[in-house]
Amino acid sequence: MTRRWKSVLTTLVLACAAAVLANAMVVPDVQAQERKRAVSKSAAATKKKAVKARGKAAPKKSVARAAPPRPSFGQLAGLHATEDALDLKSSVALVIDQDTREVLVSKNDRAVLPIASLTKLMTGLIISEAALPSDEIVTIAQDDVDTEKGSRSRLKVGTRLTRGELMHLALMSSENRAAHALGRSFPGGMDVFVARMNEKARSLGMTDTRYVEPTGLSSRNQSSAKDLATLVNVASSDPLLREYSTSQGYQVAVGRKMVQYNNTNRLVKNPEWDIGLQKTGYISEAGQCLVMQAKVAGRKLIMVFLDSAGKLSRLGDAERVRRWVETQVPPVGAAAARPVT
Repeated sequence: MTRRWKSVLTTLVLACAAAVLANAMVVPDVQAQERKRAVSKSAAATKKKAVKARGKAAPKKSVARAAPPRPSFGQLAGLHATEDALDLKSSVALVIDQDTREVLVSKNDRAVLPIASLTKLMTGLIISEAALPSDEIVTIAQDDVDTEKGSRSRLKVGTRLTRGELMHLALMSSENRAAHALGRSFPGGMDVFVARMNEKARSLGMTDTRYVEPTGLSSRNQSSAKDLATLVNVASSDPLLREYSTSQGYQVAVGRKMVQYNNTNRLVKNPEWDIGLQKTGYISEAGQCLVMQAKVAGRKLIMVFLDSAGKLSRLGDAERVRRWVETQVPPVGAAAARPVT
């Protein structure tokens, strides 16, 4: 082979080697670019799914903050600052011996405050004294629906119950529509009924007392512990009020269903208590309220607790008084106990 051909052959071999080397360098580069594009596509798809998911996600629920409880009239008047020997949680209290009229406990007993559903005790007294037919049917009407506080009721508009059933529910379970229907269906209507309530209060010497409606939902229904003790004394002599207010439970037909109602005062189920008459009450302006006539240590006592701060504290106050009377108060005929103030 001549030198010329050897030179040409060498040039071809070098060119082929260069081409192979260049191709080897390009292929990895192309593969890297392919991998980069694949990663980009995957990231874009993931981002797209995330955006879509966020779009479909349920909106965040706003957390409603509970409004702080409205202070009662007693709190606004500073009555809770009054101290007493029994450390009662009610800002107003009065306990008297029903027979001797001896005052055993007295705390702000002349303060005039809203009385909530203690109002229903006067409502029941007016209905009972009117001697209206207890088996007369009264229909729950739209007018009986609470627009004052928006309270609920299981007595639907159109429910038909006897006057006796309505009175039972009003006194035992504090049923507002039942109490309103009793006043609305009274001969002469609601205005006549409310006027009768106020007339009865005046005749009993309840000078601190005023009623504007028969349920107690209005804070304008007001009285004092002294006046309420007078009302309990009179109402406790009425067999019907005693029976209905201390009944543990009662069923009524509401449409096609039988609805069970229970007493709002759990002390009526307590064997340690001998309760002849009772009524509970609550609206924010009045606080937790309770009146009772009960036999304790051989004494018939009238108890009034108004503007108690907690739901169970009115019952706790009643228990404190009972234990104190049983252990510290001399029996009737012994030296009189000094009133706890």
